[in-house]
Amino acid sequence: MVYRVSAVWLSFLLSPLALPALARGVGPRDPVPAGYHAEPYYPTPHGGWLDSWRDAYAKAEALVSQMTLAEKTNITSGVGIYMGKGQYWDFAPAETTTDWVHRPCVGNTGSADRLGFPQLCLQDSALGVSSADNVTAFPAGITTGATWDKALMYARGVAMGKEFRGKGANVHLGPSVGPLGRKPLGGRNWEGFGADPVLQGKAAALHIKGVQEQGVISTIKHYIGNEQEMFRMYNPFQPGYSANIDDRTLHELYLWPFAEAIHAGVGAVMTAYNAVNGSACSQHSHLINGILKDELGFQGLVMSDWLSHISGVDSALAGLDMNMPGDTNIPLFGFSLWQYELTRSVLNGSVPMDRLNDMATRVVAAWYKMGQDKNHPRPNFSSNTRDKNGLLYPAAVFSPIGQVNWFVNVQDDHYLVARQVAQDAITLLKNDGNLLPLSNASKTSVFGTDAQVNPSGPNACLNRACNKGTLGMGWGSGVADYPYFDDPISAIKRRVPDVKFHNTDTFPSNIGTPSSDEVAIVFISSDAGENSFTVENNHGDRDSDKLAAWHGGDKLIQKAAEKYSNVVVVVHTVGPLILESWIDHPSVKAVLFAHLPGQEAGESLTNVLFGDVSPSGHLPYSITKSATDYPDSIANLKTFTLGQVQDTYSEGLYIDYRSLHKQSIKPRFAFGHGLSYTTFTFSNPTIRAVTPLSLVPPPRAPKGPTPSYSTAIPAASEAYYPPNFPTIWRYLYSWLRPGEADAAAAVGAAGTKKYPYPAGYSTAQRAGPAAGGGEGGNPALWDVAYEVAVTVTNSGAAHAGKASVQAYLQYPTGMPYDVPVVQLRDFEKTRELGPGESQEVVLRLTRKDVSVWDVEAQHWVAPGAAAAGAGAGRGADSNPNNFEFKL
Repeated sequence: MVYRVSAVWLSFLLSPLALPALARGVGPRDPVPAGYHAEPYYPTPHGGWLDSWRDAYAKAEALVSQMTLAEKTNITSGVGIYMGKGQYWDFAPAETTTDWVHRPCVGNTGSADRLGFPQLCLQDSALGVSSADNVTAFPAGITTGATWDKALMYARGVAMGKEFRGKGANVHLGPSVGPLGRKPLGGRNWEGFGADPVLQGKAAALHIKGVQEQGVISTIKHYIGNEQEMFRMYNPFQPGYSANIDDRTLHELYLWPFAEAIHAGVGAVMTAYNAVNGSACSQHSHLINGILKDELGFQGLVMSDWLSHISGVDSALAGLDMNMPGDTNIPLFGFSLWQYELTRSVLNGSVPMDRLNDMATRVVAAWYKMGQDKNHPRPNFSSNTRDKNGLLYPAAVFSPIGQVNWFVNVQDDHYLVARQVAQDAITLLKNDGNLLPLSNASKTSVFGTDAQVNPSGPNACLNRACNKGTLGMGWGSGVADYPYFDDPISAIKRRVPDVKFHNTDTFPSNIGTPSSDEVAIVFISSDAGENSFTVENNHGDRDSDKLAAWHGGDKLIQKAAEKYSNVVVVVHTVGPLILESWIDHPSVKAVLFAHLPGQEAGESLTNVLFGDVSPSGHLPYSITKSATDYPDSIANLKTFTLGQVQDTYSEGLYIDYRSLHKQSIKPRFAFGHGLSYTTFTFSNPTIRAVTPLSLVPPPRAPKGPTPSYSTAIPAASEAYYPPNFPTIWRYLYSWLRPGEADAAAAVGAAGTKKYPYPAGYSTAQRAGPAAGGGEGGNPALWDVAYEVAVTVTNSGAAHAGKASVQAYLQYPTGMPYDVPVVQLRDFEKTRELGPGESQEVVLRLTRKDVSVWDVEAQHWVAPGAAAAGAGAGRGADSNPNNFEFKL
C-alpha cells in the first residue's frame, strides 16, 4: 500500500478537470499480447459454504441481517486517508467512550455502532507494526526466508501477531508474497520470503497461523503480478501496467503461495495496483470471483490496495469487498467511489443487494473468525504523530485535538525472536582457508558506512526512504520504526578491543601497511522499496544502481583487497548482487549475506563472525554472474511508454533457478546455497508413498449453504443522514441526503435505468470448478503423497550447527508437459547438532507438489498416476511414479 500523496497532488494540479474520469469501469482496454485473457466471471460466489468458517458466518448473518443499508456500505469502505478518529452519532451504545472510537490507523473502516460493530483498524506492515512506538522492528521477509526454518517463520508470526493485537489493530497488512521475486531488480521483493513459490507459500502460511492465533486478521498481498514498482499505479494520465500471465504459469508460480495462505485460513486478501492481462486487479472478476473465491474457496474479505480503487459498481460486481482507504485515486477531496456512492448504487439498482450483503458478511465473518467480538484491545497509537495529543482528523481543514497516543509497549521479549531470525538467516557464501570464525583477539579494521547506524538516528528518514548507515530494511509502507538499533560496529567493538573503524565508503588514502594476519571487514549494501519514494535515483525498483552495491561498495572491496590479505565482506541487501568484480580476489576470503536484519543487526552478526554459532542461512534466490544470465523479460524493468505498459511473462515457468537450469547456466551462488563452520552428511534416504494417486483429485464436495437475506432494495430512509449530523469535510460517509436517497430509490423502483453491466455478467450462483472445493482448492491437493526421510549427521569435529534439508522434485522423462528440471517442494531445518550428533528429518510432498496445472482440463494432474497409482502406499522405498527427489 501507499500513503504518500504528493505525486498524486501534482497530477491533480496539472489536470484539475480529470477527477470525474477517475472511475474506470470494465470496458475497452489497451491491447495485450495474443493468448492472454481476462475472462469475465460472475457473479461473486457467496462466502460461508465451508465448515471451517460456518460458525463465524452464522454469527455474521445474525448481525448483518440487522444492519441498515448505510451500515452495510459503511463497513465495506474506509472513511478516508488520514481520517483517524471514528465519528459516532446517536447510534452509539450508551457505554461508548471517546477513547473507544479512536482509530488513527493506516486504514479505518466505517462502523455499525448501533449493533456494536466497530470501525476496523488496518495497519501495516509485513515486518512489524508500522508508524507506531514501542514495537519491534523484525527482520524483513527476505531475511526470514533465508533462515529456511519453519519454526522461526511461525515464531516471528506469533510475536508479530501479539504486537498488532497489543496495539489494538484488527487487521495486519501482511504477509507479502507478491511480488514473488520474478525480477531481481524488483523494489518490494524483500518484503516477501524468496524467489520460489514453495518457499514463499510455506513461510506465509506459518506466518498467518502465528498472527491469526493471536486474534488478528492477516492479509496476504499483493494479488497478483506486482513484480515491478514503476508504472504500477493507475492515474489520470496512464493506467497501471499489465502483467500478462498465462494460466499455467499463474497457477504453478504466482498463485501458489496465495493458495497456501488461503489453505491456512487467511482472513483477508489485498489486490495489487497493476492490471493482469489488461484488467485492473481491483476489479478483475476472473481473478477475484473465478479463482480466488470459487476455485480457491476464499471465505474472507478482499480489499483494494491504498488508492487503487478505480471503479464503483464494476469493482463491487467483480468481487471486491472493501475499498481502502476509501478515497478515489486522488485523495483528500472527500470523494469516494463507494461509501455514499455504493449506497446510491444499491438504491438505484446498479449493485444488487445480494452482492452488498455478501460484502458486509465477509467483513463481519472475518471479525468473528478471529474472536474480535470478545475483548479485542482498542487502538492505542497514532500513525500520524508520536505526540501524546494530536489532530483527531488530520486530513480535515479544521480538526479537534485530543489524546491519540498511549505509548503502550508491546515488545515483550520479541527481540529474542528478531535476533534469532536475523542470526539464522546469515548466509556464508565463501570461507577460504576457514578464515571465519574470527578470534576475539583478531586485529580488525572495519570499512563502510553500512557498519554503523544512521548518524541522524535509525528513524531519521521517513518510511526509511534513504540508505544511510546500516541497512536493516527497505523503504516504503512495508517498514516499522526502530525502538533502538543494535548496529554491527558497536557489536564488533564489544568483542574486539583493537578495532579501527573507517566510517566511509571511499577507501582511505592514509592506511598504512597492515600485518599479514590483520582482518578487514567491509560492509556494503543495496536498497530498494516502494515507488512512492525515490532514493538516490532509484524509483522503488533498483533501476539506477541495478545489481551493483550502492555507494561504490564494489570498489571499496577491491581497494581493501589490494591492501589486506584477509578481507571479510558483509552484505546487507534487498536481493541478489553481481559480485564478479571482487569475488575471486584471493584476499577476499569470506562473504556473508546478512540480508535485512531489522533492529538486531549487531549481535546477530557478531554471533556468527566470532563463532558463537555456525552460520545456517541459505540463499532465498540465486546469485548470477551476470544480469544477462536471465532472459530480458525478467532481467530488465519495463520502461515508459504511451498507454498501458505491457509486462509479458514470456519466460513462463522459468524464473530464478528454473531459468538457469533450463539454459544450463551455472550461477555464482545457487538458490538454497549456504555454507557452515561444520560439515554434514546425509544418509539412509527413504521414500515412502503415503496416498495412492489418481490422475486428478477425487471429485469435490458440493458447496454448503450460505447466509440468506432479502434481496429487495431497501427503503430510502435506511440511507438518510441522522438528523442534525455534523459532518467533517473530507471524511467519507455512507449516508445520503434525503433528496438524493429518494431520487436514487425512485430509479431503482422504476427499473427503467439499465446499468451497462460487463460482458458475461450474471446473477446465478455457480456450482464451482472441479479444482475447487476447499480453502486453497480441492482438499485432496494437500494429501501427503510421499514422505522423504534422511538422517543428517554433523560430521565435523569442532562446531555445532544446523543443517537445512531441501527436497527438489524432478519429473521423469517422457512427460507430456514442459516442466522445469527441478523444483523445490519442501524443506526442514535440523535442531543445532553437536559434533557427531544425528537427526532424522522427514519431508512431505503433497498431491499438488507432484502435479502440474493442465490448462485444458482446468485441473491439477499427477502425470503417470493413472498407470502407476495402484502401487502407491507399499511402504519404504516405494516410488511408483518414478519421481526423483533431490536432497
